[in-house]
Amino acid sequence: MADYYPPLGFHFKVEFNAFPGEYAFQSVAGLSVEMETEQIAEGGENRFKHKVPVRSKYPKLVLKRGLLVDSEIIRWCRNALENFEFEPTDLIVKLLNEEHQPLMTWNVVHAYPVKWSISDFDAEKNQLVIETLELNYNYFNVM
Repeated sequence: MADYYPPLGFHFKVEFNAFPGEYAFQSVAGLSVEMETEQIAEGGENRFKHKVPVRSKYPKLVLKRGLLVDSEIIRWCRNALENFEFEPTDLIVKLLNEEHQPLMTWNVVHAYPVKWSISDFDAEKNQLVIETLELNYNYFNVM
């Protein structure tokens, strides 16, 4: 284990199943899972309540990248947010090694857009315009 180094988090790619091709993103956030619990009081036991697992809970998946003027993903987002026509799709997030091979792969199931935003415009700063996509999804699994 002396030669083991944890992987770096800057080399990754995101692939949408519904849109062919690879889409480069600046950041991916929200690949986490939390167990919801329910408290149950036991008759005659006043010191504590039992906490039992109920279901898994997943936060929104947040993707950021430089603004693309002509993008199928943005058309998909706008169609959902403006026309209320949702077309859920699966997507894959891959953490890559130095040879561009996947170290880990997350399959995100049934994702659909709930928010699209762009960064502020500021004449005093020389920076890229960043678009942010927030997606709800059912669950993910590590492949």
